[in-house]
This record gives sequence, C-alpha cells and structure tokens, in this order.
Amino acid sequence: MMQLGTRWAVGDAPPANLPEVVEQAVSTVEADLRSLDTDTADWRWTLTWLEKKPVIELDDGTIIRYNPSDDSATITGPVEQLPDPFDED
Repeated sequence: MMQLGTRWAVGDAPPANLPEVVEQAVSTVEADLRSLDTDTADWRWTLTWLEKKPVIELDDGTIIRYNPSDDSATITGPVEQLPDPFDED
C-alpha cells in the first residue's frame, strides 16, 4: 500500500512523523552536500510511504529507506551514468 507523502526544501525541517534515524540520515546527506558546496537552492526531498514505511528521495536521486526491524536507515546515493561506447557523439 502506498500513501501520499510530502515535499520539502533541502535545509528545511523534515516532517515530524519520521523516525529519528531517518531524520538523522537526511541531516547527514544535507551536511555532505554542504561540505561539497553543492548548490541545492532548488532541490527538494520527496517523502512517500510504502507499506507504512517512509521512503525519501532527493532531487539528485539520493534515496533514504527506513528499516524498522533494526531501526536503521539506508542511504543510497545517486547513480552516475557511465558513457555508453555505442552512443554516437
């Protein structure tokens, strides 16, 4: 079952109903982006609920998933596309 979620800007407070470990994961990603001087002025987080668990995606493709069995969060970074040798220039 998928439940509608919400969006919020990078740097804004996440929704209050997230598990603490997920909030910490969001803070970690945002701190990493700040340390890299990444311009996130127009970036947003998107929260959806899948089977009553939060899944959060950043505009760059970073995904945070909650693991309720051990109260942890998994951060998956964006996938960079390698050039395809068969693509024409």
